[in-house]
Amino acid sequence: MEFHPQPTAGEARPWAFPAPERGALPNGLTVLRCHRPGQQVVAVEISLAAPLEAEPEGLDGVATIMARALSEGTDKHSAEEFAAELERCGATLDAHADHPGVRVSLEVPVSRLRKALGLLADALRAPLFSDSEVGRLVTNRLDEIPHEQANPARRAAKQLSKELFPATSRMSRPRQGTEETVGRIDAKGVRAFYDAHVRPATATAVIVGDLTGVDVDALLAETLGDWTGDTSEPRPVPPVTADDTGRVVIVDRPGAVQTQLLIGRVGPDRHDRVWPAQVLGTYCLGGTLTSRLDRVLREEKGYTYGVRAFAQVLRSDPNGTGASMLAISGSVDTESTGPALDDLWKVLRTLAAEGLTDAERETAVQNLVGVAPLKYETAASVADTLADQVEQHLPDDFQARLYERLAETGTVESTAAVVSAFPGDRLVTVLVGDASVIREPVEALDIGEVKVVTG
Repeated sequence: MEFHPQPTAGEARPWAFPAPERGALPNGLTVLRCHRPGQQVVAVEISLAAPLEAEPEGLDGVATIMARALSEGTDKHSAEEFAAELERCGATLDAHADHPGVRVSLEVPVSRLRKALGLLADALRAPLFSDSEVGRLVTNRLDEIPHEQANPARRAAKQLSKELFPATSRMSRPRQGTEETVGRIDAKGVRAFYDAHVRPATATAVIVGDLTGVDVDALLAETLGDWTGDTSEPRPVPPVTADDTGRVVIVDRPGAVQTQLLIGRVGPDRHDRVWPAQVLGTYCLGGTLTSRLDRVLREEKGYTYGVRAFAQVLRSDPNGTGASMLAISGSVDTESTGPALDDLWKVLRTLAAEGLTDAERETAVQNLVGVAPLKYETAASVADTLADQVEQHLPDDFQARLYERLAETGTVESTAAVVSAFPGDRLVTVLVGDASVIREPVEALDIGEVKVVTG
């Protein structure tokens, strides 16, 4: 019997985050394109300079309603017709609003890219803001709010933002508005917000996928190129201020069998030199099942299914006015709330006293840098990251350079960054749980003044 020779591994090829090609259309729309051979599903991200802080006073949530309306119909198509046209293209269209702005996302097979881009262009230049459509979206949003209030993780996030930021800051209030503010939104208000902030001159389109044989210039010219609008001056960006005085807020949920933990403060954005070291250090603290927090709270003590530490960019700006949310989140059974918090603070104190190990740092680098080629296998993941860079005013090669800097960052730097990010005496702790059970043991920990608010 003849056997085929055993295959051998090929030579490893260097990988880097894809570099986009930057250009612009005559109407002022900035375009980033990225050819990804083999990616037959093309991803398109449209970044609109319509930040939450631009919402009129008393109309929190109008950006969200506008975003949802953009993805649901045009003056040419009713909501039902628009959905049917997208389905015939095999496309999906979604939109959401966040602090940096509004993002519209399209995915479509490359063979139907022309038709789908035409629908996207129609949605951007002639959205359906009828009274009935906006009214339906407002009603849907109002129906969602009670469910979000009932969700412990969402409730904790809402309370942490309220605690950290002054009441005058948009960051202190729910991203998608409250029942009171959403209830005031009508078609006229949505149209006014659109007219004030949505225009090609302040927008960016990111297109990622296999563009072989596609005349991208002609395709863009006949679709998004027909979108018109005037120019506008950049909005002034106020600095982010926050109060991270160590304290505890218990959102009372009588009878709750678990306590949701969310511990956080405000830190630097991605323009800060410390960002790569902070990414590594935070990953060692709580980025995976083998991190310090999980090793103690999950594996040794059995308090939780998992605890995570992370940094989420809220707003990024090269002038130093940006910020990120540095946080630790998880849930524990009610009776273990006090002991779990005690052990969590011990982890932070031990980290500050002894530092990270070289082995922890090496594992973090391998996990963060080593899995990057898998993380960015799809066109959508690449497009999303490029659009993030646009919104955060970062250079096009930021992600590629970040992986290089992660590999070069040492243990001492990573330790200093994570200790600075999570100082034990400058953390705001939000607990969603049964105050009658957890208040006394939490007060005994002396990690800050404890107050109770209704759930």
